[in-house]
Amino acid sequence: MDSKILRVTTGRGVYDLTAQAAAFVAGREDGLLSVFAEHATAGLALIETGAGSDLDLMDVIDTVLPRDDRRWRHRHGSPGHGADHVLPAFVAPSITIPVVAGRMALGTWQSLVLVDPNGDNSERRIRLSWVPG
Repeated sequence: MDSKILRVTTGRGVYDLTAQAAAFVAGREDGLLSVFAEHATAGLALIETGAGSDLDLMDVIDTVLPRDDRRWRHRHGSPGHGADHVLPAFVAPSITIPVVAGRMALGTWQSLVLVDPNGDNSERRIRLSWVPG
């Protein structure tokens, strides 16, 4: 297995990692790309970007996991930070993507994104791991 760490500076939002992941698998044969967010308050998803889906996703997260401190037992950090710690149950911290002939086998409109609702932690580590097939 071969691994690489991406360091991503974020704020609160959705960040496209597709190009970095594509560069990591370029030139490899068939296999699997494992992507893992090394954080308790961020997740990964495959969504369409550039057409508003990223903003819609953040709106849904805010609806399902409101940043209302009265709801959360986990209370350290900024108001509503407890919601950030529940996010990985809905937007998983890991994802596996098939790779065929050195290219991720994504659908036409799919992009790999980091979903980060937590404005308290702006430095994220994403581990890309290549597993040959």
